[in-house]
Amino acid sequence: MSKVNFEKYLQLEQDLRRYRKAIREAREIIMDQEITHYPIFILHQQQLDMGIPIIEAENNAGLWTVHASSIEEFVIKSIILDSKIEEFKKVYNSHDHHFCIFVISELGAQFIFFPDQDEIYKEYGSLN
Repeated sequence: MSKVNFEKYLQLEQDLRRYRKAIREAREIIMDQEITHYPIFILHQQQLDMGIPIIEAENNAGLWTVHASSIEEFVIKSIILDSKIEEFKKVYNSHDHHFCIFVISELGAQFIFFPDQDEIYKEYGSLN
């Protein structure tokens, strides 16, 4: 991995940490209003006609803009194929304490799952 790519990923992680609260609140609203059971947050640095903007990069001192979307929109736009819906849902559900993030950059487009909170300390039953 080149130094430039590594720095991009570090900046992405820093912005995700900064945006975590806003993304968490957006996910709660989406789920409470039953808009979808599978919200997907799109992080990008260019113009995008998909989802609903929730964070604009210029206004938040971050490099990434965030849009809220859903599995349904990803299927309509053929980003997730009909034949892969169940497989996607299975992976999604196995990351229940993470945000589903779709990152679009000059490095390509990919799904990542980012923890919805810092997990420095976590309860592990009778071990704590």
